[in-house]
Amino acid sequence: MLTVNNINQYYGGSHILRDVSLQTQLGKVTVLLGRNGVGKTTLLKSLMGLVPIENGSITFNGLDIARATPYERARAGMGFVPQGREIFARLTVEENLRMGLAYRPASTPINPELYELFPVLKQMLNRRGGDLSGGQQQQLAIARALAPEPKLLVLDEPTEGIQPSIIKDIGRVIRMLADRGTMSILLCEQYYDFAQELADDYLVMERGEVIARGPGSEMEAKGIRQLVAI
Repeated sequence: MLTVNNINQYYGGSHILRDVSLQTQLGKVTVLLGRNGVGKTTLLKSLMGLVPIENGSITFNGLDIARATPYERARAGMGFVPQGREIFARLTVEENLRMGLAYRPASTPINPELYELFPVLKQMLNRRGGDLSGGQQQQLAIARALAPEPKLLVLDEPTEGIQPSIIKDIGRVIRMLADRGTMSILLCEQYYDFAQELADDYLVMERGEVIARGPGSEMEAKGIRQLVAI
């Protein structure tokens, strides 16, 4: 679904991303690992068009999107759950979900399956997003990204600050979505055990470049935990 070849990104005089390449596939979870400050979030923002790349190529579903705007990438089928969730605190749960459908006709219904994936959202449809717990906000952010039925779901540290029970629920949803074979998932994660459990493939970044990659089944044998330990 997504093919990234040798992208470079600069912030001022700093070289942030260095010849980064990666691929995601339908039905698989690709996990992106690395310590804080190595460029993971910048990479995800580059993929979504939120920060420009200097050079390299980004292809999604056969389309060259390296210079596409964020909304063009969203319309092409890319969904993004940013670090920190970034829900609309003053809008209700239902209004937040409808924001995920912003480029669809106003009559487009919210897919009822979102309430099956995250039952708490149905119970809180009329509650403001800012009144939800951190875990509930994360579920809302994921549901909002899923509302337009993307082909690629990009998640930036979805377990950050979340209680263990909701981490399990989020992991279950990610695995189920991937196993359907209609979506590819790129998961940036600090929580190693969560990442290893979900990874079909993995990449490790350090100082803006990919230093290790392979199938998720080999993470333990290759000592990936030690590579990303703080």
